[in-house]
Amino acid sequence: MQHRPKTFLIGALACALGTSFLAPYLNPYYLDVILTVGINIVLAVSLNLVNGYTGQFSLGHAGFMAIGAYASAAFTLFAAPAIFPNANGWVTQAVFFLALLLGGGIAAAAGIVVGAPSLRLKGDYLAIVTLGFGEIIRVLLRNVDSLGGALGLNGIPFYTNLFWVAVWAILTIYVVLALVHSTFGRGFLAVRDDEVAAEAMGINTTRYKIIAFVVSAFFAGIAGGLYGHLKSSIDPKGFDFMRSIEIVVMVILGGMANTRGVILAAILLTLLPEVLRPVAEYRMVIYSLLLIILMLTRPQGLFSFRSNRPSVRTP
Repeated sequence: MQHRPKTFLIGALACALGTSFLAPYLNPYYLDVILTVGINIVLAVSLNLVNGYTGQFSLGHAGFMAIGAYASAAFTLFAAPAIFPNANGWVTQAVFFLALLLGGGIAAAAGIVVGAPSLRLKGDYLAIVTLGFGEIIRVLLRNVDSLGGALGLNGIPFYTNLFWVAVWAILTIYVVLALVHSTFGRGFLAVRDDEVAAEAMGINTTRYKIIAFVVSAFFAGIAGGLYGHLKSSIDPKGFDFMRSIEIVVMVILGGMANTRGVILAAILLTLLPEVLRPVAEYRMVIYSLLLIILMLTRPQGLFSFRSNRPSVRTP
């Protein structure tokens, strides 16, 4: 990908378009699982830009996901019918695309508002601030009656399909990898490897952290929009602290700054609860035990087999 990024992107998007034609032939349950896998890949890969490549620790990713979900759902439910009455066919797809961009844009704006002051902090302090942000978003949504309050929004159009999920998963992977492997992206790696040395060399570390935070928040908002238009119903409980933890676990289990590992971890942690459905009463106990065992035996990440993550120290 580093040598022919445009070829990779065009080929991957073409594959996504071809794969989308298989959707009508899939069992609805399997299709729902596949779409959820794709959404989780967007969430995990985007968070990996902050937690993995930039070396920060955010616990508020579900907050940005919630902003994207509610903003895009509000657009398709309230604004789109007035702007595009009797929309159908490609018009509904255009409306959905605009809704996703709106959700991602508002989430990115929230990333600037939160990131500008909080990313001057480091380590545990940053984690606490981002955790607080996620909880503030959840509580605010719970108390806004125009957005359904505690009951959330219902009747959201079912616009999410295999094509859109595949396209946004591919774009997220492409943007993150192209960014960190570019000349400009070396700044993210410098912040992670040695922030003090980077500042001594004249690198504006706060600027790089904010950029990583905003890009990550944008794609989290996109994932939220996809999620809302997949489930057709959203409420604040679906974006709580545990949702953020699930995404962080995907990044840690896959290996920090290891995009391929994070993708595999997102797939594994989405499929594992489904595989354990036959033992529903013990499913979460087994799931939790497996996570504990994996983190004890593979603290460097389940899919990190060699130290090949990008670094400013490598030629």
